[in-house]
Amino acid sequence: MNNNGEPKNNVFWHQSAIKKEDREKQHGHKSIMIWFTGLSGSGKSTIANALQHKLFQKNINVYLLDGDNLRYGINKNLSFTAEDRQENIRRTAEISKLFVDAGIVVIAALISPFEKERLNARALFKQGEFIEVYIKCSLEECENRDPKGLYKKARKGELTQFTGIDQPYEEPRNPEIVIDTNKLSIDVSVEILISYLFDKASLVLNTKE
Repeated sequence: MNNNGEPKNNVFWHQSAIKKEDREKQHGHKSIMIWFTGLSGSGKSTIANALQHKLFQKNINVYLLDGDNLRYGINKNLSFTAEDRQENIRRTAEISKLFVDAGIVVIAALISPFEKERLNARALFKQGEFIEVYIKCSLEECENRDPKGLYKKARKGELTQFTGIDQPYEEPRNPEIVIDTNKLSIDVSVEILISYLFDKASLVLNTKE
């Protein structure tokens, strides 16, 4: 906004003739943002993908935005500095907002290490639309797993700005769900998430008159 309260560059929001609520009704379920955060190797992408598959089987319109996949395209010009991580989260959140407006359940799986940026992402959504899932796993266990060999490279100094080694990870203060993958299997983790979405979050709409 400029000093007169007018949009910059003469850009104005164009209101769609179709509302989010109309799309939700057509789909038969709410559209929500499910944001997975956690250390590399904690199991974010694996559980997020398993959740996506389970929801798809239940006829839920769902799409997964994986952090690594996003860096192949929309975020390919970003590094892993604190500033670029901030922009990575901002872009992902804005894309997710469009998915939610389209009546789709969107899952994002990113390390997203900073609490402030996750709160900024949450602020884009209405109350109840943003569900933060903390995939909790000790650094020691993540290093033991090291599915991509990144921790080994970071310890050798071959990889810098790596979360948990030379960049901090700030645990979520008030996530809706905590999944401890030190203790829980993938199947159990997904069942916990499904139970929350269908019961507490009332994902499926009652379309009966």
